[in-house]
Amino acid sequence: MPKGAGKGVGPQRTFDDTIAELYGGAEDVQRKRWERLARTATETYGSGDWRLFSSPGRTELGGNHTDHNHGRVLCASIQLDSIACVRPRGDNAAVVRSEGWDAPFIVDLSSLAPVSAERGTTAALIRGVAAGLAKSGRPVGGFEACMSSTVFPGSGLSSSASVEVLFGAILSGLHAGGKVPWVDLAKIGQYAENIFFGKPCGLMDQMACASGGIITIDFADPARPGWRRIDYDFARSGFELAVVNTGGSHADLTGDYAAIPSEMKAVARLFGRETLRGIDEGRILAKAPLIREECGDRALLRALHFADENERVPAMVEALESGRPKRYLKLVRASGASSRGMLQNVTAGHDPGEQGMALGISLSERFLGRDGAVRVHGGGFAGTIQAYVPRGRMAGWTTLMESVFGRGCVTPLRIRPVGAVEIPHP
Repeated sequence: MPKGAGKGVGPQRTFDDTIAELYGGAEDVQRKRWERLARTATETYGSGDWRLFSSPGRTELGGNHTDHNHGRVLCASIQLDSIACVRPRGDNAAVVRSEGWDAPFIVDLSSLAPVSAERGTTAALIRGVAAGLAKSGRPVGGFEACMSSTVFPGSGLSSSASVEVLFGAILSGLHAGGKVPWVDLAKIGQYAENIFFGKPCGLMDQMACASGGIITIDFADPARPGWRRIDYDFARSGFELAVVNTGGSHADLTGDYAAIPSEMKAVARLFGRETLRGIDEGRILAKAPLIREECGDRALLRALHFADENERVPAMVEALESGRPKRYLKLVRASGASSRGMLQNVTAGHDPGEQGMALGISLSERFLGRDGAVRVHGGGFAGTIQAYVPRGRMAGWTTLMESVFGRGCVTPLRIRPVGAVEIPHP
C-alpha cells in the first residue's frame, strides 16, 4: 500500500506518528485494532493495496439545542472513531462489511437517487454521500471496505455523523485526490442524513466530526456557517472530560426531540421571524403573556433557554481562550441547569418513571460539588450526560456511576486534534 498521509496529518507523518496523535495513550490497543481490521479485509476480499481511513465521533461542549434555531455551538472531535480498510473497485459498486453485521452493505453507485427501502440504513448513507459529492461536481466510484467503530449507536457521540464523514473521506481519497475540504464533507454528510437516511439533523455533528480539535460554530447563516478553532487542553487544567451512559431507550422519543425546535420556532413566529436568532431575553419577556397564550409555558421557557445558551457559548469560548477553567466550569454548570430547568430535555414526558439522566446529573452534582461540572449531553431525554471531573476524583466518581448504571458506563473522552483523515500505511 502506498505511504503518505491524508488531510490533516502532514506529508511526513508515519503510521505510528498518526496513531499517537489520534489516540494518545492507547497506541498499542489501537494498533492491534487496525491490524485486526486489515486481516479481516484481506480474508474477505483478498490481498491488495489497502488504504486506511478514520473519522472521529464528537462531543457537544456548549450550545445545547441552539443550532436548529441558527445559534452558536461549541463542540469537539474525540478519540473514539469509525475506521475502514478500503480499496477502489473497477465498477460502481460500494461493498462494505461492517463489524457486527452478518451481511455486507452493497450499493450500486450508478444510481444516486434516494431509495425508500434504504431509509434508516447504512446503505442510505453510502448512496447519499456519493450523491452529495457528485452533486457538488466531484467524481465518485466503487470501492470495497471493511469497517469498525468505537462510536457506538446510542452513545450520544454522533455515530451516524462519524460514518457519514468517513464515507466522504473515503470517496474523496479514492476518487477526488483527497482534496474535498472538511466543511464540504460535513455538509455532504448532513445532506445524506437528511435526504437519504431520512433524519432531519442539523450540521453541528458533521462539522465536529470532520474538523478535528475544538471548534465554535455560528449558524446565523446555516448555508455558510462561521467557525474557528479553539486551542485548549482540558487535561492540562487538571480535569478529565467524560460521558456516562445512563441507559434508557431512544425509542418513541422522536416527538420529544421534534417539539423543541417546533416550540422555539413557534415563539419566533410571534416576532415575525423563522427562528429565535436575534431575539434577546428582554424582547421575549416583554411578550411573555402573548407567548404563554399562543404557545404555552414550556415554549416560553425553551425560548428563554435559547436566548441564554446562545450568549453563553461565546462566554465559554472566551473563558477557554483566556485560560480560566473555573469560569468555564461555572458556565458549564449554568448550561446544565438551563437545559434541565428551562429546555426540559432531561426526562422524557411519556415515561416520567425513567429518569436515568436526571439521576446521573444529581448524583454527580452531589459528588463533585463546585469541584467539577455536569450537564446533559446532546439531544437529551435518554442516554448520556457529560462531566468534568478533577483528575484526583475520577476513580471515586467512576465507582459511583458504575454502582448505579453498571460497569463500563463511563467513557473518558480525549479531544482529538485531527478530523476525518487518511492514515499512512505502516
